[in-house]
Amino acid sequence: MNHGRAPRRISHSQRSAGPSGRQWRQRNNEQSKSRTQRGEVEEDEQKAGQREKDSEFRGTCQTMCPAQELQDRERKNCLHRFEMVPGTEKSKKPRGDPSRAVKEYSRPAAGKDATNPTELRPPSVLLKTVCYLIDNIVASPKQHPWTEVYSFVFDRLRSVKQDMIIQRVSGPDCVAILEKAVRFFIYSSYRLCGEPLRLYDPVINDTHLQEFLSWLLDCYSTGTGPYLNQEEFYSLGLLYNLGSTQAAQHVMELPARLRGSPSISLALAINRAFQERNPVRLLRLARRLDFLQLCALHRHLPACRRDLLLTYSHAYSSRNCRFPLDALARLLSLDAALAAQLCLAHGVQVSRDEQVVFSKAAFAEPEQGHAHCNPYHGIVSEKQRNLTVDGVIHGRTAKVV
Repeated sequence: MNHGRAPRRISHSQRSAGPSGRQWRQRNNEQSKSRTQRGEVEEDEQKAGQREKDSEFRGTCQTMCPAQELQDRERKNCLHRFEMVPGTEKSKKPRGDPSRAVKEYSRPAAGKDATNPTELRPPSVLLKTVCYLIDNIVASPKQHPWTEVYSFVFDRLRSVKQDMIIQRVSGPDCVAILEKAVRFFIYSSYRLCGEPLRLYDPVINDTHLQEFLSWLLDCYSTGTGPYLNQEEFYSLGLLYNLGSTQAAQHVMELPARLRGSPSISLALAINRAFQERNPVRLLRLARRLDFLQLCALHRHLPACRRDLLLTYSHAYSSRNCRFPLDALARLLSLDAALAAQLCLAHGVQVSRDEQVVFSKAAFAEPEQGHAHCNPYHGIVSEKQRNLTVDGVIHGRTAKVV
């Protein structure tokens, strides 16, 4: 009998545990290929970074509308009536006026070179374009209806923004353009409040306003300055976004000197009253705002007045309790007739002797047709006296006292 040790058996799994010579060569080739690909990616990233630096250029178009675009739109009969040579508006082929035509917004398309310098306006021309839109279109009594004015200026401001983004515009001209655009959108939100949705969409206006405002505040925080209008726009941003934690945080992070300025202090106090659901204090403080600040605040006024009526409907809910209509009108910042109309819309009774009868059971939300706030703009329109539209948008208005 053979007592020697039996030969060790090697399982199939053990044989295949280590790579064969061919597998080693294949793995080495893959690793070498991977290193080569990583090197190519790093090289491409370096080239992309260089191209990114080289792409910081300035346009060369010195007119509000590039000559080629004006010719193309004139040939296709796509000119707006605000851009036509006077007297040719009704002809079959209206002629474009180079001094009135403004580059329109166009969506980026495949194969189209958006960085052609001859079609991009430098910052100084963009600022000149915005000033033209304000002085000759927005503020002109000849251009109407105002919904059409808004639609035209809205589109041309989008084109201005597009040129700014492509050229990465910054500095004083950028800030000046953004400031005027923000004022225009805030004023438009008040001026066109209650217009049919097909003529004015407040949601779209709000979206673009927030984008311009965010860009402007970022310029303030990252630029070297000095910026003379920071106080105005931080307060406008807070009043427009009343109750927003982010807007309040932006303001609270400002230096103490700026945060303690009159406009921002007042905006903070109004924001605090809004968060505390104190409509009486909010409306009392709102009387100290200037016109454009009230334009920013006005979209919150319906909810504020509704809260006031709801609070009083619970506090003075009694058959024998009467509240003078004129006193309620002063609290609501309305005249007596509009205060009575607002009461009726919320189910609050007003007697013939102008006494308000509150009842928590009778309070109701207004019907859809009575939800618009434009009939109750008295507190805003009173501050517009002796102010011009171009003065408001250019920032030539009185400061808060």
